[in-house]
Amino acid sequence: MAKSNTPAKNESKVKLWWENTKDFFSGVYSELKKVHWPTRRQTVGYTGVVLFTVALVALIIWLFDSGLSWLLKKLFEAFA
Repeated sequence: MAKSNTPAKNESKVKLWWENTKDFFSGVYSELKKVHWPTRRQTVGYTGVVLFTVALVALIIWLFDSGLSWLLKKLFEAFA
Protein backbone atom coordinates (compact mmCIF):
# COMPACT_ATOMS: atom_id res chain seq x y z
CA MET A 1 0.00 0.00 0.00
CA ALA A 2 2.74 2.39 -0.94
CA LYS A 3 1.85 5.75 -2.42
CA SER A 4 4.69 5.74 -4.91
CA ASN A 5 2.45 6.34 -7.94
CA THR A 6 0.52 9.26 -6.42
CA PRO A 7 2.76 12.01 -7.88
CA ALA A 8 2.45 10.42 -11.31
CA LYS A 9 -1.33 10.51 -11.02
CA ASN A 10 -1.22 14.17 -9.97
CA GLU A 11 1.05 15.03 -12.88
CA SER A 12 -1.27 13.13 -15.18
CA LYS A 13 -4.27 15.10 -13.86
CA VAL A 14 -2.42 18.39 -14.32
CA LYS A 15 -1.45 17.48 -17.88
CA LEU A 16 -4.99 16.35 -18.64
CA TRP A 17 -6.37 19.59 -17.17
CA TRP A 18 -3.91 21.64 -19.20
CA GLU A 19 -4.78 19.79 -22.43
CA ASN A 20 -8.50 20.24 -21.77
CA THR A 21 -7.96 23.94 -21.10
CA LYS A 22 -5.99 24.37 -24.32
CA ASP A 23 -8.66 22.47 -26.28
CA PHE A 24 -11.39 24.65 -24.76
CA PHE A 25 -9.71 27.94 -25.68
CA SER A 26 -8.81 26.62 -29.11
CA GLY A 27 -12.49 25.80 -29.65
CA VAL A 28 -13.55 29.20 -28.37
CA TYR A 29 -11.14 30.93 -30.77
CA SER A 30 -12.33 28.90 -33.75
CA GLU A 31 -15.99 29.64 -32.92
CA LEU A 32 -15.31 33.37 -32.50
CA LYS A 33 -13.84 33.44 -36.01
CA LYS A 34 -17.23 32.24 -37.32
CA VAL A 35 -19.22 35.00 -35.59
CA HIS A 36 -20.75 37.71 -37.77
CA TRP A 37 -19.93 40.83 -35.78
CA PRO A 38 -22.27 43.81 -36.27
CA THR A 39 -20.92 47.07 -37.59
CA ARG A 40 -20.71 50.17 -35.44
CA ARG A 41 -23.80 51.59 -37.10
CA GLN A 42 -25.80 48.41 -36.43
CA THR A 43 -24.65 48.36 -32.81
CA VAL A 44 -25.73 51.97 -32.30
CA GLY A 45 -29.09 51.19 -33.92
CA TYR A 46 -29.66 48.11 -31.78
CA THR A 47 -28.72 50.06 -28.67
CA GLY A 48 -31.25 52.75 -29.59
CA VAL A 49 -33.98 50.14 -30.05
CA VAL A 50 -33.19 48.58 -26.67
CA LEU A 51 -33.19 51.94 -24.86
CA PHE A 52 -36.47 52.96 -26.50
CA THR A 53 -38.09 49.64 -25.61
CA VAL A 54 -36.91 49.84 -21.99
CA ALA A 55 -38.26 53.41 -21.70
CA LEU A 56 -41.59 52.34 -23.24
CA VAL A 57 -42.01 49.38 -20.89
CA ALA A 58 -41.04 51.55 -17.90
CA LEU A 59 -43.69 54.09 -18.94
CA ILE A 60 -46.33 51.38 -19.29
CA ILE A 61 -45.49 49.93 -15.86
CA TRP A 62 -45.52 53.41 -14.29
CA LEU A 63 -48.93 54.19 -15.81
CA PHE A 64 -50.36 50.87 -14.66
CA ASP A 65 -48.94 51.35 -11.16
CA SER A 66 -50.25 54.92 -10.94
CA GLY A 67 -53.69 53.81 -12.11
CA LEU A 68 -53.87 51.03 -9.54
CA SER A 69 -52.66 53.37 -6.80
CA TRP A 70 -55.33 55.92 -7.71
CA LEU A 71 -58.01 53.21 -7.82
CA LEU A 72 -57.04 51.77 -4.43
CA LYS A 73 -56.90 55.25 -2.92
CA LYS A 74 -60.44 55.94 -4.12
CA LEU A 75 -61.65 52.55 -2.84
CA PHE A 76 -60.15 53.14 0.60
CA GLU A 77 -61.70 56.60 0.75
CA ALA A 78 -65.10 55.21 -0.21
CA PHE A 79 -65.16 52.28 2.22
CA ALA A 80 -63.07 53.52 5.12
